Amino acid sequence: MKWYHITGAFGVILLCIAHYMGLFIAPPEAMMGDVGRILYVHVPTAWLSLVCFLIAFIAAIGSLWTGRRGWDATVVASVEVGVVLTALLLMQGSIWARPTWGVWWTWDPRLTTSAILIIAFTMVLVMRNVIEQPQRRLTITAILTILAFVDVPIVYYAADWFASLHQDHSSPETVSKPMVLVLRTGAFGMLFLSLGFIGARRQIALRENEDIADALPERPAELLLGEEGRS
Repeated sequence: MKWYHITGAFGVILLCIAHYMGLFIAPPEAMMGDVGRILYVHVPTAWLSLVCFLIAFIAAIGSLWTGRRGWDATVVASVEVGVVLTALLLMQGSIWARPTWGVWWTWDPRLTTSAILIIAFTMVLVMRNVIEQPQRRLTITAILTILAFVDVPIVYYAADWFASLHQDHSSPETVSKPMVLVLRTGAFGMLFLSLGFIGARRQIALRENEDIADALPERPAELLLGEEGRS
């Protein structure tokens, strides 16, 4: 059994424990009552979506720096898992918004920047799929990932920087102890599950991209110029 199978399975166990605690043990949220229990799913999803994009950003730098296909496989794996988590995040947010804000969607800064985030990283995957030349695909994917990552800190700080309906950042000091335990358990569960998915998807990407050389040419800029730039 591979490490990512074990990691993912451990994440599922932690998530089951966290969700049981969130539904049956943790107290209702002071303002929202039982509706607030969705935060035990929503908040870990939000955290780990950004963590996945951070991993993709670091891997994109490694991909550009070394040209190794292992970094490239990590980029595509992390971006795909991050896009899935962000899609789940927006759906969970809509379910939460309806009873609390009275609408399924509003152009709140946090929601808007999150929508931009999923569009930006989806475009990374789309562009990657239309580029056939392996080494150029590696380079373009890394560059687009770095550019898309610019929106990640904006999403994180949107509620602080702009007038927003979204609640401010929580901390252990602002959340009751039973809720902190559930959130942390859910966060670690989502972390291990995400790492498991990234590891499994990375192995698939490595098999798909066996035509990519272990390293880029000495002048990576040639990948953008094409054969004409080498003459």
